Amino acid sequence: MDKGFVIIAQNTDLVNYVQCAEQLAESIMRVMPDAKVSLISDDKTKCKAFHRVIKLPHGDQAPDSDWKLINDWQVYEASPYEYTIKLEADMYLPASIDYWWDILREKDLVVSTSVRDFKQNISHVRTYRRFIDDNELPDTYNAITYFKKSETAKKFFDIVRHVFENWSEFRDTLQCNPDEPATTDWIYAYACHVVGVENSTLPTFNDMSMIHMKQFINGMPSEKWTDTLVYEINQNTLRVNTIPQKYPFHYHIKSFSAKLEESFK
Repeated sequence: MDKGFVIIAQNTDLVNYVQCAEQLAESIMRVMPDAKVSLISDDKTKCKAFHRVIKLPHGDQAPDSDWKLINDWQVYEASPYEYTIKLEADMYLPASIDYWWDILREKDLVVSTSVRDFKQNISHVRTYRRFIDDNELPDTYNAITYFKKSETAKKFFDIVRHVFENWSEFRDTLQCNPDEPATTDWIYAYACHVVGVENSTLPTFNDMSMIHMKQFINGMPSEKWTDTLVYEINQNTLRVNTIPQKYPFHYHIKSFSAKLEESFK
């Protein structure tokens, strides 16, 4: 089975996303030594955890902006694998998810449909889901997306591209802030709606989920959870307030990648 993980990451003036991707790749290789991980980026890296480093096949579509999400659709063409799990750069894998492949391989496309708090509970907080709710779209999270080279997945990413490139036109027909740029979560949800949730999600597979460290999901006083919670990183586990993290960990605070880097030395 030709399978692998891909991470799309482009540095901005404010965030070193490639550093985040490097630490994610290191964490994958630590818990799944036989895994393949590719970076999709126009930025350079010396990280040996990457199987391949691949340039954006259509180049940077937002060269003068820090809003690089518009390039996300290129992941389908850029992935060198027949079966791909795409992960957002600012994540960490505390445990193997190798068994996912056996469940996902029967599908052409699966976008995750749940997030959890650091206590491992599935979150029902809707604070960050207003666009989804207002427009009655599938409740999906692009941070973990599986796809197989297939007509369904190609159609999905063609839709993602079309909406990103024509956002001003789509925005006029949707319930949203007219001045706010499109997010990948929004556009993935729209694309899932078009191709059908039955063709793009697998809600019965609850393990395809992530810890999301945003403020209200975790009942925190601020977004910077690293100032409020106690955490421990070592070669065997990541604990937050003594709780071992079992799912992909979306740490959200990008500076946390430097703490992860220290743990791999």
